[in-house]
Amino acid sequence: MSEAATATDARGWRPLSSLRRGLALRIAAAVRRRQGADVLPVALQRRRLYILPSRAGVALGALLFLMLLAGLNYGNSLALFLTFLLTAFCLVAMQQCHRNLQGLLITALHAPPVFAGRPATVHLALGNTATHARFGIAGRLDGEAEARMDVGAQADALLALPVAPPRRGILPIGRVRLATTHPFGIFRAWTWLHVSAELVVYPSAEGTQPMPQQDARQPGLQARRGAGVDEWAGLRPFRDGDSPRQVDWKAYAREAPLLVKEYHAAGTELHRFDYAQVRLPDAEARLSQLARWVVDAEARGERYALELPGLSVPADHGPEQRHRCLAALARFTPAAAR
Repeated sequence: MSEAATATDARGWRPLSSLRRGLALRIAAAVRRRQGADVLPVALQRRRLYILPSRAGVALGALLFLMLLAGLNYGNSLALFLTFLLTAFCLVAMQQCHRNLQGLLITALHAPPVFAGRPATVHLALGNTATHARFGIAGRLDGEAEARMDVGAQADALLALPVAPPRRGILPIGRVRLATTHPFGIFRAWTWLHVSAELVVYPSAEGTQPMPQQDARQPGLQARRGAGVDEWAGLRPFRDGDSPRQVDWKAYAREAPLLVKEYHAAGTELHRFDYAQVRLPDAEARLSQLARWVVDAEARGERYALELPGLSVPADHGPEQRHRCLAALARFTPAAAR
């Protein structure tokens, strides 16, 4: 095929593709207006479920129509009986497919933060209060791959919806599609969930520059006054050789397992990670370097602060501080630095 013919075919397909995209957007807008925004938990009621024959169902319907014409044309009672029997079978399958989704409870949606370039997952919590199991429940986000699982009778399940490796920033989760083709794959029932959620995508933690060893504004500033002061780290199970003075006797009195209080030495150096101090020409490279420092400082148990144009995160440490700093880097726009 010549290049001219290929270009002509491509131009011919573009209007069709645009028409499909426009029609899909119109249908999505109409469904959202009809259902409105969803506040979890949500039970899937009959009014919000849609059902149509699948490709296999359309093929089976065409075959049944041909069998009906042939039976009527030749007056074959056996052919007509088989046609009506298969039609009744299809009607029962349609009812069972609709029943497989109706009444399913969606209790929560959680999108754990992820670093840019790594596969992400959105967790959808499902609940089944019915006395029958629900098979082949499939879910997906717009433009993403589909995940499928079964939900047992009167049981809960967690459906993990995959997300392709996203870029740094905030990825909104507008709607989720739940569908099923159980029991025989000749009908597809589906519904849409319209939720207000977002996936925080941290910058990739990359960079080779050494970490600043002290406060960039006040050299030599100590993060903790007084040497030898230990910080609370948490509780761990008792092991042979532990001192009885470290046992959490109050928790043990409340019938908890034998736990030991654990401490670690307080950090003496305060790291202040400043966007303006990173000597890299590219804004994304600067953010990746800052993310690398935040991850490393947290792994060492040290205190750190973050300075961005128009935003300052006070010094602290711990999982919440790590998320605050990385989320600030994820939301940062290079235009704010100008």
